[in-house]
This record gives sequence, C-alpha cells and structure tokens, in this order.
Amino acid sequence: MSDDSSFEQDVLTELGDDGLRQLAQQLGTDPAGAQQVVESAASGLADELPPDAVASEAAAPEDRPLEGVATLGGLGAVGGGLMAGVLAKATKPVATAVAKKTGLPVATVTRGLELLVPVVLAVLSKRAAGGKGPK
Repeated sequence: MSDDSSFEQDVLTELGDDGLRQLAQQLGTDPAGAQQVVESAASGLADELPPDAVASEAAAPEDRPLEGVATLGGLGAVGGGLMAGVLAKATKPVATAVAKKTGLPVATVTRGLELLVPVVLAVLSKRAAGGKGPK
C-alpha cells in the first residue's frame, strides 16, 4: 500500500471513538491497543483485495447494500458482496500476523477483525467512489 498511514487514519476515522472503544472491548484491551490492531491490520486486509475488486464494487452500488460501516453500535450496516467474501478469507492470515505483532491471541484478533472488515470496506468504497483508489 503506497499510502499506508493515510489509509490507516481513514479507517480509524471511519471507525470513530465509539467504534474504537467497542473494538477494544472485543479485543480485551484498551483503545490504544485497539488502535495498534487497526494500524497493523487495515493495510493487510486491503492488500488482500484484487486490484479491480474495489472499482467493480463501487461501479455497481445497486448490487450491495452499502449504507455505512459495521454493526458497531449504531454505526449502520454493510453488505460488501465480493469484497466482504475476499476479506473474510483474508482474516485468518492477517489475524495471525497482527497477533504476532501485538501479542494478542489469534482467536481474539480474529474476532476483532470481524468487526473491522466492514469498516475497511467502507473506506475502500469511499476511496474508489472518490477516485482516490484503494491504496
């Protein structure tokens, strides 16, 4: 990813403070620990997508119900279609890498990533729609 810190920041912004606190609770850590997981995982999840997946998803918004971000509290819902499936498959290797980096158990990180995937999808979709590209 050519602009990792910007992408990671976009994911953190999309997640918001409430989402970060909920992610921290899911991970059994504090918000700083959850932020470290987001920073470690966001790029890895996005890198797992085929280059044209985001563009094709953004070009056909009627095919998927993208209404917001994850079901983190009151943040909305995401369908995600093709990208959600690809990211779901990528969760295990990304969770393993993040667990090694953060010291959290893989199973715990995997549960946290399940909350993070829709947020990554929302950021990627916004970037694709805005012409910034996914990376």
